[in-house]
Amino acid sequence: MTEIIKNKKAGIDSQRRLWEFVFVAILVLYPLRHIAWGLDLWDTGYGYANFEYMGTQHMDPMWLFSTYLTTAIGHFFSLLPGAGTLIGMNFYTGLSISLLAVLGYYFCTKVLKIPALLVFLGEFTAVSFCWCPTGSFYNYVTYVFYLVSVVCLYLGLARGKKGWLFAAGVALGCNVLSRFSNLPEAAMIVGVWAYGIICWLEARKEIGKSLGQAGETTETAEKIKARKKAAGVKLRKKLLQDTGMCLAGYLTALLVLFGYIQIRYGMDEYVKGILRLFSMTEVATDYTAASMIMGMFDWYFQNLYWEIRMCVFFVVGIVAVGVLELIGSYVRKDTVTKVLRILEWAGSIALAAVMVFWLYRQGFCAREYTNYGAIIWPGVTFLTLTLLVTLWRIFTPSAPREEKLISGLIFLIVWITSLGSNNKLYPSMNNLFLALPYMYWQFYRFCKYVGSFRWKRITISAMPVKCLLGGFFLLFFVQVGLFGRNFAFAEGTGIQDIDAQVTNNETLKGVWMSEERAGWMQGISEYVNERGLAGRDVLIYGQIPALSYYLQMPAAFNPWPDLDSYQSGQLEQDMLKMQERMDADASYRPVVLLEKKYAVYLEAGEDALEALQPTERERSLIVDNPKLLLIGKFMEDYGYEKTFENEKFVIYE
Repeated sequence: MTEIIKNKKAGIDSQRRLWEFVFVAILVLYPLRHIAWGLDLWDTGYGYANFEYMGTQHMDPMWLFSTYLTTAIGHFFSLLPGAGTLIGMNFYTGLSISLLAVLGYYFCTKVLKIPALLVFLGEFTAVSFCWCPTGSFYNYVTYVFYLVSVVCLYLGLARGKKGWLFAAGVALGCNVLSRFSNLPEAAMIVGVWAYGIICWLEARKEIGKSLGQAGETTETAEKIKARKKAAGVKLRKKLLQDTGMCLAGYLTALLVLFGYIQIRYGMDEYVKGILRLFSMTEVATDYTAASMIMGMFDWYFQNLYWEIRMCVFFVVGIVAVGVLELIGSYVRKDTVTKVLRILEWAGSIALAAVMVFWLYRQGFCAREYTNYGAIIWPGVTFLTLTLLVTLWRIFTPSAPREEKLISGLIFLIVWITSLGSNNKLYPSMNNLFLALPYMYWQFYRFCKYVGSFRWKRITISAMPVKCLLGGFFLLFFVQVGLFGRNFAFAEGTGIQDIDAQVTNNETLKGVWMSEERAGWMQGISEYVNERGLAGRDVLIYGQIPALSYYLQMPAAFNPWPDLDSYQSGQLEQDMLKMQERMDADASYRPVVLLEKKYAVYLEAGEDALEALQPTERERSLIVDNPKLLLIGKFMEDYGYEKTFENEKFVIYE
């Protein structure tokens, strides 16, 4: 009998390991599904150009220092085998999502003890939610360090290991150098304080309970008072120690990284770059603190339209089932009770189906999965639900302190991730590697353990709530899954066609894109190859920064001078330095590469531009643009002539 039990246990363990291998393999490979999809003229190539040509010579110092650690990691990737192609760099940066999913999987299954299937489904959904291109690598480096800090905070607090708290501080300190706007993540220290208070409240409760059993005497009251005072002293000591360990790790990371920057560039250069970052809000108003915070709340408020209507379905379901339960309390016959129970289940399921159908019909989520409309409102609803559930578990007296801790940390992740970004709640949707497994787990436990609440003859059943929440989670899973299957980022939206390739550009080898874009790149790549322009400095303008990487032409000073954060005064200074170098060295003459509409405006004015039918946004970026006019004057002064032109790009030499 013992042998049979052992063999059975060994078989179960073997099966568990097999499924774990399958889940992890999928989570490693699934994030790499789109590495050969699409040609993005903005963020992807811009990020990779900065990685390949890292340094103040070819990068804007403000961007270099505000994302220094990210750029250094990206530069390391650019030196690896196969990194000379877009697919190769997409592969290496895409592994950051694999790392997030696998780390989240092991933390949730091994530490939080959430069922493996729920965790896998959560991580799979989180990966599908990743709309941001991995070329914007600073986002994913941010999420990796952020997740590591949360894991370390949990282990340090729940298990009382100070070394983990130090490691959490190191991860948060590194994140400041990954992206300077990650400074708000220091608020994760609130989790340390909150957990200390939770432990203190539980200790006070235990003191009162244990001594209260001895009877209420003057001596007992004095003992309770003394022990509660001792618990308070212990709390203050614990908070100081835990905060000190986190702060020590945070400062250690900053000192090491700043020390390296001081040796490599000098801290005065770093300070200048960061000061420019703060001054950019004068022109890039969407980066002001008020604008970023209001952008977050704006979506939460807008989504109340849908949430209120979904709540109506919940109320209708609860009332309808309550009426059936009331009828059953008067008619105490087994047959009637069974019929009523069937009606309750059938009605709840039908109501959930009606709600899902209504949400689709009313435009809650688009069924075109190559744009954000498929996930915006389901995503905001999920974030709202996550905030509510985490708060509920934090303030549930019977919840274990460890569950309160992870609930609080996830609450902070959802709030803090979008701070420092002008993308409203998109960053929070992109960073759900703990929140999604946690919420699937909470829904599973709700369905398994929560029953009806009875007061006199009135029954409040959880059945319709379970069915309606199940309907929402099913809609959410399908929408996000299809979005993840079809969406690949290009210029702020999703690609539409991937039916052609470029055959004469090694960097773009094997990349699928639209026939139109392939034509653009085929033509300009042929010209660059014929003229041997690869390796030549280039001055790019016209919302096409990725061309620096795709054509292997380092930027003369900044691959994306169009950005509002790069002010016209800074462009003028950098161009003066470039001109001084040109005057001193006759062999140095950067190529000028413009998007065609910008070139047409410089050459022939506004009337000629109108013939190309620009959008309102394009017109606002081109007409009377001081940066563009400055570049035009430079080309005129230095005798630049047009040497190449196709439907999208114009080159001057």
